[in-house]
Amino acid sequence: MRSAKVSLRWGRPAALALLGILLAAGVAAALDVSPILARWSRTQAFKNDLDGKLDVTATYFAGEYVEAQVQAEAEKNLWTGSELETYKYTFLKGLRLDEMIAVRLEFDNRGPSMHMAPFDEQVVLWIGGKSYKPAEYDPRFNFKLQGKRDGMVFFKRYDDKTGKSLLTGVKSVRLQINGGVSPITDNKKIDFVWDVANDHPEKLYKGKAAERLELDRLIKRMEKLTQQKKDLEGQLAATLSELETIRKRMDELSK
Repeated sequence: MRSAKVSLRWGRPAALALLGILLAAGVAAALDVSPILARWSRTQAFKNDLDGKLDVTATYFAGEYVEAQVQAEAEKNLWTGSELETYKYTFLKGLRLDEMIAVRLEFDNRGPSMHMAPFDEQVVLWIGGKSYKPAEYDPRFNFKLQGKRDGMVFFKRYDDKTGKSLLTGVKSVRLQINGGVSPITDNKKIDFVWDVANDHPEKLYKGKAAERLELDRLIKRMEKLTQQKKDLEGQLAATLSELETIRKRMDELSK
């Protein structure tokens, strides 16, 4: 299987930093929606006999979680409807829930160094009895870790062959991290399970933010089709040229 992309398509350094700021701000502002946070953000704490400690937090970006973050930020900042839609647009553009399953991982390591490279070999998402490697992830997860680090991990939402959603009819998903990434968790399970039966992220794609995202997709689609048109025109020109050469040669031979 092809290795996951470690450079996020939306994520030049500035864009990655911006999404991190949005996420951090959302968590801080989401005190009034703590039940929703607890439903989708989980932490597991590990320690060893030498007082080494490791906390791993995983957040699944379900539709209601994202909506709660957006609404909490709007209430905190007393935004207008237009400002809310701008924030929502930026947030959703980074998460790409219309094509990806987004998970945020946070590591707080107060023990021996962690080694997680290649990261796409250390984490899988179990959906309906099948395991899926990350499609993209934060490249910093490939570096030795002491202290704190957080970043996004993306899994494909749709089957490559059928185009159908991998989550159709699925009640829960399980994120599994290899315990071997740290001496503290060696031979231990690092699993996070979420009930996704009632998750409907498509509801997020309404309003002005959704229209801007659709326009972005249409622009990209048009650029792709324009390039395909150019390529086909080049192929057609080459074919017509070859046909003309053959016709001329046939005329020569028939004299």
